[in-house]
Amino acid sequence: MFADLRPGEKPLDWNTRMKIASGAAQGLEYLHCGASPPIIYRDLKSSNILLGEGFNPKLSDFGFAKFGPSGDKSHVSTRVMGTHGYCAPEYLTSGKLTTKSDIFSFGVVLLELITGRKAFDDTLAVEERILVDWARPKFKDGKNVTNLVDPLLRGHFSKSGLQKAVEVVVMCIEENANSRPSVNDIVTALEYFNSHPYNSDEAKRDSAKEPGNSDSPKETTKTTNMDHERERAVAEAKMWGESWRGKKGSVG
Repeated sequence: MFADLRPGEKPLDWNTRMKIASGAAQGLEYLHCGASPPIIYRDLKSSNILLGEGFNPKLSDFGFAKFGPSGDKSHVSTRVMGTHGYCAPEYLTSGKLTTKSDIFSFGVVLLELITGRKAFDDTLAVEERILVDWARPKFKDGKNVTNLVDPLLRGHFSKSGLQKAVEVVVMCIEENANSRPSVNDIVTALEYFNSHPYNSDEAKRDSAKEPGNSDSPKETTKTTNMDHERERAVAEAKMWGESWRGKKGSVG
């Protein structure tokens, strides 16, 4: 899915990136919930997400896929296989595979979409090569999560959408597998992006708030309404994240 841009090519815009994330999550939902027994993808990564017409994503290459646990079993024991930077930590250390292993990998893919960085890039400094390790310290600074965004977007992204997307990433890459959300809840959360697409008016509004700019009464009213909508969206993201933190320890 990701490749270095050729001269003259434009980067994927914010709405397209979130559309890809939502579609990939729906594909994973089918494997985990629609198949019987459930299927663990085991090698979810950006290069295995093919983009069709209209940037509609499709999961490909099921060579590493495994049937999930059945009966009273909680995991599948298997030889560790996957791609560096995407594999869940518990799978790497023990070979114990669950659907939550795929959730970790999905979190990495979503983080790639947000940052424009690769899951693993050996051309970078050692401390920046693994995307998850580079990003984790930045999650703690909630006021500056915009620093995570791909600079090629040049500020054209939804700030309220970013807050929620980062919240989803943080939950997906939890060290404790049981603390990660199920794919059903990820799909539900990502429906937010399709119902609240980025609008360039948001960027114009933020620019208008800079010192030296003044708004007419009409524009001020419009801005106030948009601010209320933005605040509501951010509140929804926080409530969604908090509700899932409260479910830590549950097995899915």
